[in-house]
Amino acid sequence: MSEAPGPPIGLLAELTHRCPLQCPYCSNPLELVRARDELPAATWCRVLDEAAELGVLQVHLSGGEPTLHPGLEAIVARCRALDLYSNLITAGVLLEARRIEALAAAGLDHVQLSVQDVDPAAADRIGGHRGGHARKLEVARMVREAGLPLTLNAVVHRQNLDRLEAMIDLAVELGAHRLEVAHTQYYGWALVNRAALMPSRAQIERASAIVADAARRLKGRLVIDYVVPDYYARRPKPCLGGWGRQMLAVTPSGAVMPCHAAATIPGLAFATVREKPLAWIWAESEAFRRFRGSDWLPEPCRSCERREVDFGGCRCQALALTGDPHATDPACELSPFHGAMTGLAEREAGAAPPPFVYRRPRKETPTVPAGLEVV
Repeated sequence: MSEAPGPPIGLLAELTHRCPLQCPYCSNPLELVRARDELPAATWCRVLDEAAELGVLQVHLSGGEPTLHPGLEAIVARCRALDLYSNLITAGVLLEARRIEALAAAGLDHVQLSVQDVDPAAADRIGGHRGGHARKLEVARMVREAGLPLTLNAVVHRQNLDRLEAMIDLAVELGAHRLEVAHTQYYGWALVNRAALMPSRAQIERASAIVADAARRLKGRLVIDYVVPDYYARRPKPCLGGWGRQMLAVTPSGAVMPCHAAATIPGLAFATVREKPLAWIWAESEAFRRFRGSDWLPEPCRSCERREVDFGGCRCQALALTGDPHATDPACELSPFHGAMTGLAEREAGAAPPPFVYRRPRKETPTVPAGLEVV
């Protein structure tokens, strides 16, 4: 176990799992929190008080769809009172001009709006929401008219990646300050739909070139953040800057986790803000200490010169692909599972995509793909 580092920078506040969209790449868990179990605004405001005291600087208001939480304006106002930077991560389809103006008046600092595609029919099919794309375009303009900075968040995959150039053009047209081009990360519903979403290596190489060119061409007009996929990588990414080092996530029911997918790891018990102070959870809870730092690392990670850079990569991905959350992330070329991971990606990308399994509450848990075998 490692001692707690400095204070966290950011808090991901998942206000609700309710959402009008049904995106097949959603990172929400397969078991969604019901509305009756969500934290009320008063509890969220207390959590924000504790977060500010702990040293958090940024609060990302997410979901599901955070605008469905009835206390959103009060939560935003508390962020402003505490001088916490507030970022609303929204699908946008439920927003009206009056609500946007109310959120701006409450002190909202930034809006991050998701787009599923630039082709309206394709976008509505991916999101599972008829008319969603057209509504998003209207909302983007309302956000800018309200004087709020705008980020477009484009999750890309095999079924929309060939229209990346048009997505960049759309961000410019809408007056966005920032565009996040995020290759699908395969957790939650995205893992269930991996075969339908996995791009080819050629698509990724072309996308990387497009982003590099656009970043140069649009410097000073549009900031482009590029989240690369893991399945074709040679080195893993650190989990949100390292497990339990920079970020914490609070679920709609109040469980506090080092990342939004950590609940997939068996044997980890997550304290809740209903039971424990946020500072204690950050510094002392077993779940945050389990993979924090590098003392716990197995070989070859323990001897690697990058052990304090990527901290062994993603624990949730290691579990999903190897069955062991302690294993070296297969995204690393030193992992014995690395070749199997790359081969799986190439096979899935080369086959016809299966139908989407849409993100929606259901009685039966969707089937998660099997893990890898060492090759």
